Amino acid sequence: MSKPQALSVNKLYRACDIQNFEFETTDDLPDLTEVVGQSRALEAIQFGIGIRQHGYNLFALGPAGTGKQAIVARLLQDRAASQVAPRDWCYVNNFKQPHKPKKLGLPKAMAGALSQDMDELVDALTSLIPSVFDSDIYQSRVAALDETLRQRQEKAVTGVRDQAKAQGVALITTPTGFAFAPAQANGSVLSPKEFNKVSEEDQAKIREKIDELELQLQRVLHQLPQWRRDARQKLKELNSEMAMTAVSHVIEDLRDKYANFPEVLDYLLAVEDDIIINVDDFRLPDDEARSLGAISVDEKFSRYRVNVLVDHSQTQGAPVVYEDSPNYQSLVGRSEHRALMGALFTDFNLIKSGALHRANGGYLVLDAEQVLQHPYAWEALKRALSAKEIRIGTLEQMMSLVSTVSLDPEPIPLDLKVVLVGERHLYYLLLQHDPEFKELFKVAADFEDDIRRCDESDLLYARLVATLCRKQQLKPFDRSGVARVVEHSSRLVEDATKLSTHMRSMSDLMSEADYWASEQGRASVGAADVVRAIQAQIRRSSRLMEGLHENVHRDLILIDTVGGKVGQVNGLSVIDMGDHAFGLPSRITARVRLGEGDVIDIEREADMAGPIHSKGVMILEAYLGAKYAFETPLALSASLVFEQSYGEVEGDSASSAELYALISAISGAPINQALGVTGAINQFGQVQAIGGVNEKIEGFFDICQARGLTDGQGVLIPKANVDDLMLRADVVAAAERGEFHIYPVSHVDEGIALLTGLEVGEEDAEGVYPSDSLNGLVAQQLLRFAVIRHEFGEKKDDEEHSKVDAEAFHVADKNE
Repeated sequence: MSKPQALSVNKLYRACDIQNFEFETTDDLPDLTEVVGQSRALEAIQFGIGIRQHGYNLFALGPAGTGKQAIVARLLQDRAASQVAPRDWCYVNNFKQPHKPKKLGLPKAMAGALSQDMDELVDALTSLIPSVFDSDIYQSRVAALDETLRQRQEKAVTGVRDQAKAQGVALITTPTGFAFAPAQANGSVLSPKEFNKVSEEDQAKIREKIDELELQLQRVLHQLPQWRRDARQKLKELNSEMAMTAVSHVIEDLRDKYANFPEVLDYLLAVEDDIIINVDDFRLPDDEARSLGAISVDEKFSRYRVNVLVDHSQTQGAPVVYEDSPNYQSLVGRSEHRALMGALFTDFNLIKSGALHRANGGYLVLDAEQVLQHPYAWEALKRALSAKEIRIGTLEQMMSLVSTVSLDPEPIPLDLKVVLVGERHLYYLLLQHDPEFKELFKVAADFEDDIRRCDESDLLYARLVATLCRKQQLKPFDRSGVARVVEHSSRLVEDATKLSTHMRSMSDLMSEADYWASEQGRASVGAADVVRAIQAQIRRSSRLMEGLHENVHRDLILIDTVGGKVGQVNGLSVIDMGDHAFGLPSRITARVRLGEGDVIDIEREADMAGPIHSKGVMILEAYLGAKYAFETPLALSASLVFEQSYGEVEGDSASSAELYALISAISGAPINQALGVTGAINQFGQVQAIGGVNEKIEGFFDICQARGLTDGQGVLIPKANVDDLMLRADVVAAAERGEFHIYPVSHVDEGIALLTGLEVGEEDAEGVYPSDSLNGLVAQQLLRFAVIRHEFGEKKDDEEHSKVDAEAFHVADKNE
């Protein structure tokens, strides 16, 4: 097998050819109106917002920063602009059950008009009703009622008085009421002395007459309260009649205006009835109203107001609402409370809308993670979508924690599309753990992480740069600046054949490059400004990287970059800090000895290895046994370790390096320490692609450069990662000078040949490797281990047999 050759310089970095750009600066380019590279997601969104069946809400999934929300918002705005604005919604008083306010759904802008009409109605009645009751007609009719009552009372009392007079008894009025007394013929009352002169028989007759007259008077007096009640009822009827006179012609105009809305007509009828019943509220002076406990003069008539929950008078098309704090109340609305005399009260006027109300009839965009973080918001959203209605209530009511009577407004019908925006893991977690999720969010709009890179996409990216410049009010980018942004985009996505769709990173880079161009007083942003922005980003996040590199230079972390070592190889790893990732070589060592065929992963045994790393070690163990011990026992015990690792080791990208160290330890062939290694392997020895290849190469390069580059230094990478290379300019320059090399490897044999400088060796027809080849050395050593183990096993068996025979002889002799 031939050794792989180092990659040519043009394979290490795919430059963007500025000759393909016909513009001078981005000012010459039009804005990018289409969405590039997201056809799958766009199709899903168009389908989701177009289909009207229940449950076809959307989940836009993809990594943060790709512009999902902006794209979704733009598509929704385009669709909403061609739609009719939905109905306004308001709550009005339920005069029969005030704790159950009634809903009214009205055409656009009509809820506000109704609210204004009701305010004007109350204003009109506050002046009209008092004037009606102050009129001469009303006062005369009230006087007539009073006179009728007075005459009726007098007539009844006069009848009793006349009857008493006819019987010689006088009816007199005292401070305590009426009383009867004996009278003379001329009608004067007898004094007690005069009464005592009358015979006892006549006195008895007079007392008997008085008793009968008192009974008659008592019957008359008992009728007086009823007559007064009748008078009050007639007065009430008169007040109702007068109120009807005042209200009817005013409210009739509203009936004509809202004749096509039965719910409004029913409400106006209820208002009319309540005004007539409570007409005295309009007659009381303001100071008297306050003395009766009203909150304010205006609050006397708050029950006639219209609480406009949603007003679309200024809305063009269907609403598109983004709720940035989707807690329970901000979604479904709330009932507020007001303090009065140390107590809290609420009514329908204190009902406030939520995002579902404002988006009803249109589209609601929510951040999925935010919804899930707020207690009960997710449950409230699902309940509303499932029931197709918005029911306003408190969390205490929802959880049945209170039993006090509170507001229970009529639910409002719900018809909208909800778009959740979030990362992929949230979508799949909900899909797996929430059975209702798939029923309510049937459309997944999966956004791409990257797009294919070609001359056409480079030009589209240039237009994107131009669009962002105008949007963020940045200086224009010249051709070199655009080209450098395109190249950095490929670096971000770790693939020279693709471009990143992570718009936030691009936007931040452009803003920082604009700053550096301004610092230099340039009118446009060039490649040097973009490079400086990239370097500044790295510099701000490089404290840990510089500290670790310093530890390597001071030999606090042991890394060899020259010479050869048996059982030792430089593995390449990546440390990801979130906003910055960098590479750092790690010394991987292997030791072997006679054993039972175990490959011990010290990291795993110490609980410092993740499952993927442990899997990689098991794979190399399987490869080793299948290749070199197919017909003989694998009679070795080997140990593998990342030296000076103090945290968890995860990933299988070091499995090829571990195998190289193990082969070196078995064969005794030293490994060239001037080379770093990365790559995962399978059971057939093929080297598989890994992540972070650019950072790994650059991390090893930095160590070598600090110690002085030599022409033998370099890195082995999987051949499958060649298209991912977008290396730093200094690495490319060193490769061009022949001081640093990148070797693509597709099989373990290619890698070990480069690392040891030995021929690997091929099996002959009998399955035997050449004795002077690397594979031959490994096979011989493993065979030696197997022989020793076999001989040791036979010797041990002989000793066991001898021990058994001796014991048997001893037992037999004892029996004799």
